[in-house]
Amino acid sequence: MKRITLLVIAGVLLTSLCLTAQTKKNLKKTLELKMPKTVDDDMCGTRGASVAWHPMLKKYYASFAGNKEYPFGVFDVKGKRLSDDEQKAMVDLRGIWYNPTSKSISGNGYDDNGWFTYSLDKKGIPENFVTDFEGLNQPDAQSVGVLLPAKKAVMFLSGRTVSFYSTSSATSDESLTIHFGKVKKDIEEDADADLYTTPEDYNYTSLIYTGIKNSEIGFLNVTEKQIELYNIADGSLTSVLKLPEDATVESAFNFAYANGVYWLFNIEKRTWIGYK
Repeated sequence: MKRITLLVIAGVLLTSLCLTAQTKKNLKKTLELKMPKTVDDDMCGTRGASVAWHPMLKKYYASFAGNKEYPFGVFDVKGKRLSDDEQKAMVDLRGIWYNPTSKSISGNGYDDNGWFTYSLDKKGIPENFVTDFEGLNQPDAQSVGVLLPAKKAVMFLSGRTVSFYSTSSATSDESLTIHFGKVKKDIEEDADADLYTTPEDYNYTSLIYTGIKNSEIGFLNVTEKQIELYNIADGSLTSVLKLPEDATVESAFNFAYANGVYWLFNIEKRTWIGYK
C-alpha cells in the first residue's frame, strides 16, 4: 500500500511538472478579414503574407505575398474593410509590422527588395512607400519578417534558426536555435539536429511574436494543427494552442499574429481568420 501511494504521488508530481513546462489551450475563431477581389480577377493574389495591427489608428493591415500589384487590405477593429478594391501592396512584400518610430506600417520585401515603410493618408490607407534599407537584409528570398520591439530587431526564421536583424542597420549578429517540439528538459536531445532545415511538420517561412513572457515566439505545426509557443531565452517549447478541426493550415506563409489574435489565411475563402 505504501509503495502504491508513493507511485501515485510521483505520478501527480510528474504531471504537474509537465503542465508547468507546457501549457495547453484550445483556440476559437473570433474575427475575419476578407481580402479584396476574387480568384477570377486580374492580379488577385493567392497566399497571405502577414497581418499587422496599428495600435494608434486601431486598424489591421493585411496583404498577399507574391507581387507588388496584389491586393492590400486595411480593416477596422471589427474586421470591416476600409480600403477600396483597388488598393495594392505596392511592394512585393513578405512581412509587415507596426513601426513605433515612424508610427506607420513597415515590412520586408521578397529577395533583395529591401525593407520599406508606407506613407499613410489621413484615413490610415497606404498611398506610397519609402525604402528604408536596400538589398537582401534577411536570411533568404522568402523570409517573412516580424518585429521584436524589445530588441529593436526584426526576426526571421531559416531552418531551425531565428535570426535577429537590427532595425537601425538591417544587419544580424545574433540568432537563436529553436528546439521544435522539445520542452526545456529535452532540448539537449536536439543537439545534433540539422539547423538548416525546418522540420517538415512546421510552416517554414513564418513565425510570430506574442510578447507573452516565456512564450514570446511561435510557429505553426501543420501536422498537428496547432500553434506552438517557445521561450525566446532558450528556444524551448512552453505552450501549445490547438486549432479547430476546420482551420486551414499551410506549410508556407498564411500565418501571423496581431493585436492578441492568431491569424491563418484561408486561400479558398481569401480571408484571414483570427483565433483567440
